Amino acid sequence: MSDKNSLTILPKETHNGKETGLEKRIKSLLSKANTLPKGPGCYFMQGKHGEVLYVGKAKNLKNRVKSYFNESSKSPKTQILVSHIYDFDFIVTQTELESFVLENNLIKEHKPKYNILLKDDKTYPYVAVDFNHSYPRLEYVRRPKRKKNVEFFGPFPVGTNISKILRVLTKAFQLRDCSNHEFNQRKTPCILHQMKQCSAPCVAYISKESYQDEIQKSLKFFKDNKSVVSVMEELTLRMMKAAENEDFEQAALLRDFMGELDEFNQHSYKQNVETLSDTHSDIISYYVGESEVDISLYLIRQGNLIGHKNFHFLKDDFIEEIENQILQAIIQYYSQNNEVVAEKIIIDFGKQQALQLEESFKGIFGEGVKFKVVAKSNRNQALLLSAKKHAEESQKMRMKNQDSVYIGLNKLKDLLQLKERPKSLECYDIAIWQGKSPTAAQIYFYEGKADKTGYKHYHMEERPEGNNDFAMMREVFSRRLKHGNYPDVFIVDGGIQQVNTVIKVLEELKIEVPVVGIAKARDLRKSGFKGSEINHSDERLVIPGRANPYILSKCPSLMKIVVQMRDEAHRFSRRLHHKTEHKRVIKSWIDEVKGLSDKARKVILSNGKLSEELKLMSKDELRQELKLEERYLSILYKYLNT
Repeated sequence: MSDKNSLTILPKETHNGKETGLEKRIKSLLSKANTLPKGPGCYFMQGKHGEVLYVGKAKNLKNRVKSYFNESSKSPKTQILVSHIYDFDFIVTQTELESFVLENNLIKEHKPKYNILLKDDKTYPYVAVDFNHSYPRLEYVRRPKRKKNVEFFGPFPVGTNISKILRVLTKAFQLRDCSNHEFNQRKTPCILHQMKQCSAPCVAYISKESYQDEIQKSLKFFKDNKSVVSVMEELTLRMMKAAENEDFEQAALLRDFMGELDEFNQHSYKQNVETLSDTHSDIISYYVGESEVDISLYLIRQGNLIGHKNFHFLKDDFIEEIENQILQAIIQYYSQNNEVVAEKIIIDFGKQQALQLEESFKGIFGEGVKFKVVAKSNRNQALLLSAKKHAEESQKMRMKNQDSVYIGLNKLKDLLQLKERPKSLECYDIAIWQGKSPTAAQIYFYEGKADKTGYKHYHMEERPEGNNDFAMMREVFSRRLKHGNYPDVFIVDGGIQQVNTVIKVLEELKIEVPVVGIAKARDLRKSGFKGSEINHSDERLVIPGRANPYILSKCPSLMKIVVQMRDEAHRFSRRLHHKTEHKRVIKSWIDEVKGLSDKARKVILSNGKLSEELKLMSKDELRQELKLEERYLSILYKYLNT
């Protein structure tokens, strides 16, 4: 979340013939900057409360930090940053390349408000195999995290049912499909062993060496075309052997498996590009438009374009040179995933920048990761031009459709008369029905995108008066505001009464954060709003001090952000509400069952089934489902059938 308390940190300062407080502060900071060393390193600007506002790197720390506080012309964004700086600190590095790695680590740790923060919300499927386990399994993952002895294959195009292929390979080579916990608990083979779809490593029916051999054979399917052929030949031999032994059921099963594998192999890479190399490569280029910068990344595997990712930033947010900021964004992208899976990373920069990136990656991932960062050249010019064109067209389409998050956030800035574009937003919703199991949800968006690290549930006590949205909203915010680290804007699901409830709590605690509400026009009419209506289902933004709520359809970008937050808050709060209500209903009947231990009650509660569902089960089914001690099972069975 944002490391600040509000957008209005500084008091208003005016000239009266003397230096203002801001001017004195800048003069003091400039004097301190003059004492900095001239070598390479990183610096971080700090706000009034010691929070980190910005992290940067420099060849010459003294000259770079001084440039923020001298009187030379600065960009509007830099001027705003400087107005919030109360102090700064620094770390010296041995080389400029070291500062690249350190800068990335500091940005990841502090998430400074004024740095470009890359959010990768588009994932592709991978296959992971953890060789730290004696009997590893094939696993489907979306965000690979590099670990020792864990091997990854992919990414694979979206829509290629890779999870199905994993099941096929697991059964064809009789690999385990159970979790590590289940594997460790097993004393006897499961039914898959009887079906000849698992070699039962859980009870050592297969040696570690033989099992490792089987999993290596299965992994050949993900390597190259020659290896795929060897996999199909292996399964063909097994099918023929099963037929010779008159095990026709197993032979038919292997035949079906081979058919599914062959179909996947034929259609998994749909777009062939003749000019691409046969290696695993990432192609990265960028386009600088009038107001935004787009970075396009093409993912090429086995000489085929399997997909792309696009990131965009507001140009005014760039405090340093655009090229430096883009290089930092590239480092952020790979360090977020903690995995460099491409053999080549081809960038739209020169040799010096390619060397900087490669050395930075080695500093982040270690020397053991094998890859090459390639600078632009005549040989790869066509690939980079394709990626640049994609970045340009993505930006043009986004601007034409007013789909940029920056359009929406800047509109919110104007509506609330803020000094800066709000980046961090929190939205709240209350879920309650007939006064039972009240819950609330906190949803967090950064730069118009969901950040689930900021999601939170609130359990609340039932009130004697039943449903009381205002009292519950007051309770939620009283609890939330104790933790500090406030967003730029609070959003509540409701009209002016809900908004005023939150404002009152903020005023009592002397906290300055803007609050708005979101509601449909028909709901506002119920609460007394008599403004002109276009459509009763129109979404409106309720803004304190504004006579008529803002019609969100006038700004599609802002509407998309706010409505998505409200809907996500609904979903999140109701999920907890239903879960809490379900447990309450279960607990109400289980308390009637006399003779159960606390442990037995906990086991039944954790199962999540209602008494009506358990009544339909036989005693053997209950035994299998709940795994209770026999005496408690008998007590429960008797209660359910009385």
